[in-house]
Amino acid sequence: MRKDLWKRTAATILAASILATSGISVGAEAPPDGYTDASTTVEAYGNGYKNWLKLWNGTEETDGLKNDWTQMSLTPGSDESELNFAWYSVGAEIPKLKIGKGKKLVGAKTYTANQTDATESKEDEKGNTVQYKSNKVTATGLEANTTYYYSYQKLDEKGKMQWTTPEQYTTQSPDAFSFIYVGDPQIGSSNPLKGQNTEEFYNAQSDSVANDSFNWNTTLNQAMEKTGNKASFILSAGDQIQTTKKKSPVKNAAWGSEIEYAGYLSPEVLDNVPVATTVGNHDADNPNYTYHFNTPNNSALGSNGIVGGDYWFTYGDALFMMLNTQDTNVTEHKQFIKQAVDANKNCKWRIITLHQDIYGSAEHSNEPEITNLRYQLVPYFEEYDVDVVLTGHDHAYSRSQIMKGGVKTTEYTDDEFDEQLDKDIDGGENPGTLFVENGNIKADTTDPAEKSYLDYLDLIMDKNNIEKVNKVGNTVINPEGILYMTANSSSGSKYYDLVARKQSYIASRWQEDVPTYSVVDITDTTFTINTYRTDTDEKIDETFTIAKLEDISGATITGVSNVTYTGNAITPAVTVQSASGKTLTAGTDYTVAYNNNVKVGKATVVITGTGKYTGTKEISFSILPNKVALKSVKSTARRKATVKFAKVKGGVTGYEVTYSVNKKFTKKKVVRTSKNTIKLKKLKSKKSYYVKVRAFKVSGGEVLYGKYSKVKKVKVR
Repeated sequence: MRKDLWKRTAATILAASILATSGISVGAEAPPDGYTDASTTVEAYGNGYKNWLKLWNGTEETDGLKNDWTQMSLTPGSDESELNFAWYSVGAEIPKLKIGKGKKLVGAKTYTANQTDATESKEDEKGNTVQYKSNKVTATGLEANTTYYYSYQKLDEKGKMQWTTPEQYTTQSPDAFSFIYVGDPQIGSSNPLKGQNTEEFYNAQSDSVANDSFNWNTTLNQAMEKTGNKASFILSAGDQIQTTKKKSPVKNAAWGSEIEYAGYLSPEVLDNVPVATTVGNHDADNPNYTYHFNTPNNSALGSNGIVGGDYWFTYGDALFMMLNTQDTNVTEHKQFIKQAVDANKNCKWRIITLHQDIYGSAEHSNEPEITNLRYQLVPYFEEYDVDVVLTGHDHAYSRSQIMKGGVKTTEYTDDEFDEQLDKDIDGGENPGTLFVENGNIKADTTDPAEKSYLDYLDLIMDKNNIEKVNKVGNTVINPEGILYMTANSSSGSKYYDLVARKQSYIASRWQEDVPTYSVVDITDTTFTINTYRTDTDEKIDETFTIAKLEDISGATITGVSNVTYTGNAITPAVTVQSASGKTLTAGTDYTVAYNNNVKVGKATVVITGTGKYTGTKEISFSILPNKVALKSVKSTARRKATVKFAKVKGGVTGYEVTYSVNKKFTKKKVVRTSKNTIKLKKLKSKKSYYVKVRAFKVSGGEVLYGKYSKVKKVKVR
């Protein structure tokens, strides 16, 4: 994909014009942001992009998609059995929605929308004011692995309420599911004239939204194909659109965002797959966000007073907590997390999404505003055992190490290092597009302000907060810390360069000014993420997995006991019961190995967890010597007796001969020998003695005995 030549040219001309009229000379500036020109992408070959522009702009016979503000928006419900809907309508009649299992919607369940006035209105072709209203419905009782169809009401060209053509929605299994993770569609951001209240801006806005929406469509199509069209939902880390009320050149900023929402909602994928949106800084001061998205379990906590607060939903064993961190009251976010966790204590996975890249690696990542938020939020994430944090904002991909203990005592003001940050990325008088910033401030600087800046950068690398993990291949087993992901732009509307100094906390990062997306697969034991570039559909990072496995060392093992030597390997059949009381299956949940299990001595059974289980547990048992065959006991000399017996196989240490004048051996003497014959001396003459023999083995600091032989009686001379 070629770089944004026209964007950089327009921006440079504009900057030069402004500076020239203000009497300020043109000097050095930061390298320009990249973007993806949709007309040059593979998907645009042939008539792909031309056909899209016809659909977008319309023809003499048909109205363009850019003017359709009534497109449907799907959002996950409170759990996998629900689905949320939101759409605009006009007119006094409150529309309905119906959903059922058959395409003809026979017997479908019908819902009447909850309706509120949107702030939007526009003039129709006759000059009449058209007031838009927001409609919301929550469909409940959906079954897993089932295809549904839904239809909703909207006015036709004659002003009559009509049912739309049914659209398909297929539920997936909550036991093991996939979702698509994307960052910053920011539809309209490729407009080179954003920030201007001019006629040129309005023309450029439609073109840029068409450009970004085409790329957004492409990304979602490829992502869905990668999941086999079975993604349960899409998760967006914020900044759905570009136009904010605060920065908009449009007099009616809310109206200005509607063409961008029309582009954002244009992919056909979004008719069939819900999106869990996160509030970004470009969404936060525009109430249209709340009209277009019907988010579940909304909380007043974290609200900035315009677009609502934090919300949560579950899918299978996973709890998703979506934070509106445009409200920087972290105490409220903590309260929300606690409430969400308390309400879903059985969820095995806890995933948080927020917009700011608190462990990113591009232009925003080193800003004090971002790092201050990091150290305020991370202690709460760790307190409530969050597993993964998904972010955006930085328009560049990064994956952190597993991080634990990110606490910094010093806070910095938002503008503390503005001068140094600007100088560090300065691209010179004729900057070109980069993938990695320049890093102009060198390590050997003697400037106090620059040294302070470099000390700050070193501090926020958090090198001491990287957890030493148990990693097998690309899988981390039972980490205690948190994985932080930052998504690149999913539409290519704007890219940021990676910082010059890769942070210690970064495991992988990537920027080549190409839209990317991630596919996340979740089971009851694993969280796996793969990230792809859209131009070649290749992975930009290795597959990375977090595995939550039960440690088999807490299992109960039965079926192991001491045995007698046989000459063959001893392999006792074991039964393994997990700490939770489940009887495990050999080969699936564990493997069995045996050590020192042939000869006489201490043997071990080694149980090793597999699949959902990890760790090992050893159980010892003894292989005991065989019973000794006592051949003879004879007295051929005065006060002496000779004892003979057969050797015992299996590697015994020796033999223990016990003799007594009492056949019950209440008073006895014991002698040891390594041979199979021994002479007993200093016996009492004319007395009868009782004799028995057993083999023994010294193993592991313990003496293992075989059974005694039969007792023989001898009368001593």
